[in-house]
Amino acid sequence: MEQQQRYDNLKLGERGAYISIVAYMCLSALKLIVGFYSGSEALKADGLNNATDIAASVAVLVGLKLAQKPADDNHPYGHWKSETIASLVASFIMMAVGLEVLIAAVLSIFRGNGEAPDLISVWTGLFCAIVMFLVYRYNRALAQQINSQAVMAAAKDNFSDTLVSLGTVVGILGPQLHLPWLDPVTAVVVGMIICKTAWDIFREASHHLSDGFDETTIQVYRDTVLRVDGVEEVKEIRARNYGSNAVVDVVLSISADLEFQEAHAIATRVENELKKTSEVIEVHVHYEPA
Repeated sequence: MEQQQRYDNLKLGERGAYISIVAYMCLSALKLIVGFYSGSEALKADGLNNATDIAASVAVLVGLKLAQKPADDNHPYGHWKSETIASLVASFIMMAVGLEVLIAAVLSIFRGNGEAPDLISVWTGLFCAIVMFLVYRYNRALAQQINSQAVMAAAKDNFSDTLVSLGTVVGILGPQLHLPWLDPVTAVVVGMIICKTAWDIFREASHHLSDGFDETTIQVYRDTVLRVDGVEEVKEIRARNYGSNAVVDVVLSISADLEFQEAHAIATRVENELKKTSEVIEVHVHYEPA
């Protein structure tokens, strides 16, 4: 993949972040207004939750913009890791929201339930859940198309908010159906799902930032190198992530009888073969006599 195409993909990813921001702003305002007039504390709390989610989407947007900056003296490999840092920030915000939901659920058990709110709050919650699910589907498809960690983190955040809205609806319906325990039980389940999603994003982002790399992918790279004519052995192969891109280091064994130009040509072929893989952006090849 050409480097310009990678930058274009990041630019395309901004669209998903903007959609999330606009959706959260509109739905937050709608939930707060309807929650105020219908007397639904759950809907108002969900509206405030969406207001905090704007920060997560802004973090993703900033990360995507920073990742597009070209290499400079302080960042010779470019700013690709800004995308991973954005995912990390989004995971922190999601974890805070998840813990907030869990704490509120526990407190509601001791506080008890008030009067049942107006049913318009139920329809508002369902409408918001549908909208967030559609935003989630769009961002997930976009993240898969451009192979973006940050946009996928935003999509998972969208999905967690879909669950929160559905949980809010169940909580509002609880008093209507004379089942007050529905609210805290649903809130606990939703809170645990959000925390689990946040942990998964954090684990993946921190794994990449600490130069962890998938062993299966390393083996695929090794097999690719071994298929190159002239390579007798792959003595060592390592890789690290730069955002959604990979940098690969390879140590080869080639015939000691080859001229310098022939050996260099083999190294170039190895580099070109690895770069045919969509995520590989840079390859460093060192060759030794067999």
